[in-house]
Amino acid sequence: MKLNKYLLFILKLIVSAGSMYLVFSKTDIGPVLNTIWRIGPLMFLSASCLYIVSLFGATVRWKMLLPERFTLRRLFSLYMIGSFFSSFLPGVIGGDAVKAYYLNKDAKKLSLTLASIFMDRYLGYVALVLMGMLAFPFAYGLISGSPFKWIMPAIFVSFLTGSLLFFGLQLGRRFNFVSEFYEYFKMLRGKKDVIVRAVAISAVIQVIGFSSVALLASAMGEDIPLKMLFVFLPIIITITTLPISISGIGVREGAFVLLFGLIGVSPETATSLSLAWFFSVFLGSLPGLVFYIRHSNKPEVKNS
Repeated sequence: MKLNKYLLFILKLIVSAGSMYLVFSKTDIGPVLNTIWRIGPLMFLSASCLYIVSLFGATVRWKMLLPERFTLRRLFSLYMIGSFFSSFLPGVIGGDAVKAYYLNKDAKKLSLTLASIFMDRYLGYVALVLMGMLAFPFAYGLISGSPFKWIMPAIFVSFLTGSLLFFGLQLGRRFNFVSEFYEYFKMLRGKKDVIVRAVAISAVIQVIGFSSVALLASAMGEDIPLKMLFVFLPIIITITTLPISISGIGVREGAFVLLFGLIGVSPETATSLSLAWFFSVFLGSLPGLVFYIRHSNKPEVKNS
């Protein structure tokens, strides 16, 4: 089992390294570094702060989805710890796994813990895909001549199909462990107001994330239409969350170069923007180390 994990990690490392090689074979690293340097520490810090704000919003959403009551402070600390592990130990320990480990100390029911984390991610992705599809008709004119113009609709259809199979036909019930999730989903289905509010919060979170990219692009002197960010970023986030690379490194940069190149952004600029976004998230994850060090091993008393 451990051997398989090591082999998977090595394969992800190869994908990331190979992707970065391909990206830098088409770009000059000198201009990329100069462009990133031109952004300045204040803009980097601002983008990182936006990332932390988005994590706080995600914490509020997660709290709404948990049937048991936990303090917002504790859940935010778990989100920050998860972000830290995802950024600093990519491919070794997943951030969601860390969140599940610590929360399960209190919940004492692993299926409930994992189901809430899954739904938290799922509703966040619902908002992301919906926003991408809503922006697609307005952005179509700028990419209509590209063979990649149908990527966003393809992602939307695939996600819709997968959701119908998983929730509608409940194909997951074939697996004993996953079948326990459906009890949680059944409970949540009776709380439609919670789901609507969670999706609305997710939309705000995505806008904050898009804003950080727009801020970095502006600091680089690049004027990228907002509607293109709303179409391209959902595609890029989808690609980078696939478990085929180390924290999306290389794959993300390749997607930036490919997609933003469709609207005339140079490979150097696209690569710089991708790396700047990654570094801002990396910096925003640093406080998670403080939360991890201060985190008590004793379970917190739940609110009544």
